[in-house]
Amino acid sequence: MADITASTAPVVASKAAPKPKKRIPLLVWFGIIWIGFIIIVALSADWITPYRFTAYDLRNRLSLPFHPLHWLGTDELGRDVLSRLIISIRISLLVAFGATVISAVFGTLMGFLAAHFRGLVEQFVLMLADFQAAMPFLILALSVLAFFGNSLPLFICLMGLYGWERYARIARGLAISAGAQGYAGAVRQIGASPSRVYLRHILPNIASTLIVSMTLTFPEVILLESGLSFLGLGVQPPMTSLGNMVGYGREYLTRAPWIMLAPACTIVMTTLAVSLVGDWLRDRLDPTLR
Repeated sequence: MADITASTAPVVASKAAPKPKKRIPLLVWFGIIWIGFIIIVALSADWITPYRFTAYDLRNRLSLPFHPLHWLGTDELGRDVLSRLIISIRISLLVAFGATVISAVFGTLMGFLAAHFRGLVEQFVLMLADFQAAMPFLILALSVLAFFGNSLPLFICLMGLYGWERYARIARGLAISAGAQGYAGAVRQIGASPSRVYLRHILPNIASTLIVSMTLTFPEVILLESGLSFLGLGVQPPMTSLGNMVGYGREYLTRAPWIMLAPACTIVMTTLAVSLVGDWLRDRLDPTLR
């Protein structure tokens, strides 16, 4: 009897042993820390800028980095590069975050409409999604900005049209799948309205997939905003953004490369950090990879 107990004890212990937790990779930690740092800089921009981003210091024009008064140097008008960089981070993050939220909300709403009504409504939504995917967004953005002019709210709303078709297809497919699973139909049978079914029951179940899609769209919006600002059709002076600084500094690449390198490195680091965190979230939230 003692032998039987002794032989089964290791089996019970092995079953009760907890599964080892997966550690967060080092690169993902880098992405999280960098994103947190950028957010803190953007929120506290008004308090940490050493100078006004439009202030001139004509005596110290084109000063080299590590200058006693200007740590990242100055441009040809004597404006402090560090101050302009901090304000640019806030504006670029505002544009990217606002555009990503607008795109996710609009795309999810269109996907839910297609899944609920089906028929002609579904075909119309899918036709719009196919048109959006086929049309080069840069050309569309250039046309709208050239015709309607440019302002920051209009620019954010325009960026919000980028990538909405992805959310629409994801929301439509997952909503149809949720309806086939039965729990959505059961909620309808007890008298729940369609808005309650989609917002209180279906949306929480597909939120993880949508969040991962947002983390993948966010760096694309930053790069798109940088490209439009580089072409002079993004954020307009006297306001500044990362792409605006890169476009402005290209004329002084040989004489004062620090004007362009500081915002360019910030764009690269931010997009890389968000992409790393987004890929990690996709692996963690995907049930097929657990």
